[in-house]
Amino acid sequence: MSTEKVYTDYFFYEPAFNTHDGGYIPLEAPNVKQQKLKVPELLTPDKETDTDMYYTVISQAGEAQIMPGKATKTWGYNQALLGKTILFKRGKNIHVTVKNELPELTTYHWHGLNVPGDIDGGCHTPVYPGESKVLNFKCDQPAATLWLHAHPCPSTAEQVWHGLATAVVVKDEHEATLPIPRNYGVDDIPVILQDRRFHEDNQWDYKADYDPDGVQGPTAMINGTVNPYFDVTTQKVRLRLLDGANRREWRLHFSDDLEFTQIAGDGSLLTHPVNFTHLMITCAERQEIVVDFGQYKPGDEVVLYSDDVPIMHFRIHEFAEDNSVIPDTLFEMNTPKVTENTPVRKVVMSGMDEEVALDGKKFDMERIDAKQTMGNCEIWEVTNTNDCENGMVHPFHMHGCQFEVLDRDGHAPYPNETGLKDTIGVNPDETVRFKAWFDHPGVFMYHCHIIEHEDGGMMAQIQVDDPDHPQEFHLTKMDDLMKAFAKERGVAVEDLDLSGMSCYDHMENMDHCNM
Repeated sequence: MSTEKVYTDYFFYEPAFNTHDGGYIPLEAPNVKQQKLKVPELLTPDKETDTDMYYTVISQAGEAQIMPGKATKTWGYNQALLGKTILFKRGKNIHVTVKNELPELTTYHWHGLNVPGDIDGGCHTPVYPGESKVLNFKCDQPAATLWLHAHPCPSTAEQVWHGLATAVVVKDEHEATLPIPRNYGVDDIPVILQDRRFHEDNQWDYKADYDPDGVQGPTAMINGTVNPYFDVTTQKVRLRLLDGANRREWRLHFSDDLEFTQIAGDGSLLTHPVNFTHLMITCAERQEIVVDFGQYKPGDEVVLYSDDVPIMHFRIHEFAEDNSVIPDTLFEMNTPKVTENTPVRKVVMSGMDEEVALDGKKFDMERIDAKQTMGNCEIWEVTNTNDCENGMVHPFHMHGCQFEVLDRDGHAPYPNETGLKDTIGVNPDETVRFKAWFDHPGVFMYHCHIIEHEDGGMMAQIQVDDPDHPQEFHLTKMDDLMKAFAKERGVAVEDLDLSGMSCYDHMENMDHCNM
């Protein structure tokens, strides 16, 4: 471990932690024996050449053995729950056939991937049951941990809760030269952090658990595993942390206050490694850390906690000595200069519960809220106006791009926000500034990534135009999606029960708090 500064606090405003939310559901240590951590397999390409990679990604329903007793009905990608990790190599042409074998429509949102709007997988790109679609794009962005999840408005939260989320790893030549762990499944593993409540016969019941401020459960589920252990067979292990929960923030630390080093964030390596004992991750963020277990001996156990609840166990085995040193410089930020004469774009996230809004409005699929020219680099100012009952941290996410964080209320960003990001937690009464640019045209969402909040209307959309190739973009009508959901569920449209829609009924009350 480096002798550089070690950060021991969580940075974010403690009064806004979700532990203070009246609807907060604390984690509980599960009363089940430890189970071996499920490490997702790598999805095997259908074909790969020197220039191209071909994949098939299938959304499917199934059953997963998560708890003792009956299997849980789940959804997943190419398997019953969550999915196989998808690997993209920078510079290659990617061809993905997405196939929907679910009983209802879905979309395939490539969270963090810089692609055109019709590839991004927002709500305007539904794939209906029994249908397939081929996505073609070039992977041209730095090595990073991204993810794939469903994004059909306003049922994103429920479909992710069913299990439609999986890691996407981008590899590049620069990352391959660094002395950091990269033997997938051995010393380089995704850690997808989620939480669930198990009802009768080990089933999930989204409607019973619904909360407009975000659905939570008392049981931590890591890669679809409850009370997992991981066999440590190398001195250093790289954990690709992904907050795949609908609502929960994770405040992570190890037993013995073991130090660890963060090397990457959402969209790239960090410019410089940062050492921690305590680390908070908000919804949809990714944080790659390297943990050095060199001080332990075979038979020892190291525990990862969220707050004071153990969520994962590391069983120490024999390993070879590893004296590698993480370089002081990991990544060069060569981001564009801000385009002259472009106004600062101001975005306001407001409200809680059903009253959430973006810029004082609920989301409308047929409304373009902002426009930006492809290639222009603009400054965005995102403010969280929450001020009643301490408010809450709203994680702000942009589709179709990565951004560079400039400051928080005029002060330097947190020390682990130096790389490219697509999601950032914004504290109550705080303004975060960043510069953003788009390399591809299309219509893209931007929203709070507490998933029930985006379903409830804290979302907007931006149209990115390529002046050299003007085009019109098709906007799917919400009514068309509602008719499709109703038909698939065998009910009349007026009887359709999609939880997020209830928030739109509260529009007249939106000035009650935090506007």
